[in-house]
Amino acid sequence: MKKTALLVIDVQNIYAAPESPLYVSSIEHSLANINLLIEAFSKAAKPVIYVRHVHRADGRDAGRMFDFGGAAEPVSFVEGAEESAYVPQLHIADAGLHITKRRYSSFEGTELDGILRSLGCDGVAICGYMTNFCCDTTARAAHDKDYFVDFIADATGAPALSETYTEAHIIEAVSTTLAAGFARIYGTAAYIDGLR
Repeated sequence: MKKTALLVIDVQNIYAAPESPLYVSSIEHSLANINLLIEAFSKAAKPVIYVRHVHRADGRDAGRMFDFGGAAEPVSFVEGAEESAYVPQLHIADAGLHITKRRYSSFEGTELDGILRSLGCDGVAICGYMTNFCCDTTARAAHDKDYFVDFIADATGAPALSETYTEAHIIEAVSTTLAAGFARIYGTAAYIDGLR
């Protein structure tokens, strides 16, 4: 049987502030599911790894994150800024591990792969923000590194891209694509039932 670690990706204030351009309007629902997953993994003595996205204020560590379209945009996720802190309602497991990243993938430029291998993990369960950026990219990277990937869709979230392309559309599109060749897709309740 596989040993799976829970990756809690970017549960940061930038997604919880209504004035933020990255505000996730359903954050109460997805955050409640994230906390249920943390509790279930902790109870089962399975690893919980918190991932936080941060950058230097001058953006020197951001690569193409803020100028991918050719014109530089303001740097966000600045280390030490309130927007980069964990959402206060996020449950922090006593035995939880913490890493920081500077790219969409939780593997790129981090010690995540080494940590997972040292723990004997061959699978990851993914939750957090944003569904279509850091969660999706991490799922694909984990697959390419030969991990089993469980994507807990209702424990992810993203801001709507437009009035017609809502968060629900984003989650459905990402889940459908990942299910075609990268990950198994779950809801929180069903996934927790499987942990017992």
